[in-house]
Amino acid sequence: MYNFFHRLPYSVTSLCVTLVAVLTVVYVGLIAVAMSYAALTVEFSQSVRNDEAMVAGLEQQYLATMAYIAKMDYAAAGYATPSSKVFVPAKSVTALR
Repeated sequence: MYNFFHRLPYSVTSLCVTLVAVLTVVYVGLIAVAMSYAALTVEFSQSVRNDEAMVAGLEQQYLATMAYIAKMDYAAAGYATPSSKVFVPAKSVTALR
């Protein structure tokens, strides 16, 4: 019977050791990719939370300003009631169409 392994330029043991070393490097690389993905996911999640907190602060400021404007006494501030109301037409009357 013909033995294939006797014709190889390297021994079977060195080939197996090389294969295990290559697979170990690939495994460590995949673990590094998974860890970096997890770190980026956590960083993105924290960024979303920070953005939500900033939007909530701006929304609170906007609502406080709107409440101040709604409660404002315009007559005391020097404003008068309008003498007439004019509504804007539905179609544009400008030259740009």
